[in-house]
Amino acid sequence: MFLDSIKITAVAVAQIFILGAIGYFLVRKKFLSAEGLNAISRLVIEVTLPVLIFCQLLKDFSFRLYPNWWIFPLMSIAINAAGLAFGLLFIGFFKGLQHRLQFLSLVTFQNSGYLPLALIAALLPAEKVGPMFIYLFLFLTGFNLVMFSAGVHLLCFHKNRRLELGSLFSPPVIATLVSLVIIFFGLNKLVPPDLLKPLRLLGDCTLPLAMLVVGGSLAQINLRSINPQAIFLMSLLKLLILPGLGLWLILKLKLPQLVGLFILIELAMPPATLLSVITGHYHKEDLLVSQGIFFGHLLSILTIPLFLSLYFALVMIQ
Repeated sequence: MFLDSIKITAVAVAQIFILGAIGYFLVRKKFLSAEGLNAISRLVIEVTLPVLIFCQLLKDFSFRLYPNWWIFPLMSIAINAAGLAFGLLFIGFFKGLQHRLQFLSLVTFQNSGYLPLALIAALLPAEKVGPMFIYLFLFLTGFNLVMFSAGVHLLCFHKNRRLELGSLFSPPVIATLVSLVIIFFGLNKLVPPDLLKPLRLLGDCTLPLAMLVVGGSLAQINLRSINPQAIFLMSLLKLLILPGLGLWLILKLKLPQLVGLFILIELAMPPATLLSVITGHYHKEDLLVSQGIFFGHLLSILTIPLFLSLYFALVMIQ
């Protein structure tokens, strides 16, 4: 049973990383420039992902079907808090404030959107993809609020730095909030299907474009002096201990199958590629971020199938 499960999950992960590999080599071979990759990234974040969220929520979400919808934004905060707590236990291994803060950021924030989005689509049958996408979009609302507040503050710590409120409300967050308001007042019934159809086609471009961005972003990472201790500790915490404890807790609490799977997917993800973008945007010296992201994604090719296979063998396949 376990071997069957690992074969299924390994194939799904391989499909995702093939798309990422295409983006990686497009950038490395200079078929796609840094400006072109940034344009695709903006297209995904500001257009196709918000459109996908809008269409998916209007199609599948209702407050009656998801009475506990508010749990998912809080769940994202809890997962990030768990990562931060475990990271704090090991910061004594690092000297210097910036080394410590960047290590904490790598352990705290996961690739919570692009990889889970593609993994869900590749791993599950069509009838289960819709609910899982709903979980993900609600989860990302909380995650983005934390990432663009506490995450930016953690990476760019300065005693005089103030929180930029405008950065909290990214296009995906706005799309989620607007969709929930429309559904709450029943206005989704007034949206003509002929309008949603072309929007849905646009939103469906999100998955392949997102993985091109992930792969291309990894190709841009500058791996200068590698810190083996940081890579080992980050990988141990982020890719083994957190998902391992999460799997134990999911089984202990006997959570609903899809909810448990969703939580495990988020816990098993490597560090967020957005951390590299934030570091560069605020002109902070990249001491650990790039190498943590690169090796985290590389090692997750092995660890993601391992934990998902265990879950499928123990829970999903009976």
